Amino acid sequence: MTVENTDAVDIIGIDNKTGEVVLTVSDHLDWSETVQHQLTLQKKFNAYLAFVESGEILERYPEAKGRPVTFRVVFKFRPDSEGQIFLEKARAVVESAGFKLRWELFAESYDN
Repeated sequence: MTVENTDAVDIIGIDNKTGEVVLTVSDHLDWSETVQHQLTLQKKFNAYLAFVESGEILERYPEAKGRPVTFRVVFKFRPDSEGQIFLEKARAVVESAGFKLRWELFAESYDN
């Protein structure tokens, strides 16, 4: 799965260090069309929020019960300045729902 599959969770697992359930978004898109990229991420975040808040996460991944939830985005390309602003706003929304949002680059060699 990738960020473009906006109705699906790309990767789910447990962080062995923190015990958190981590739902990962795999984002391979560049930022040449930043508004479209942001809209795609917004749809993906909405799907992840619905997955957790509806309880579907517990049906499909029972190990999540009682664990804090983190949404993690792994980017192939560094977000541009508008993307960074979007991510900070998205973090505020996700945190207001009781979850965490973090992001990182897959590898600096992909940085543009």
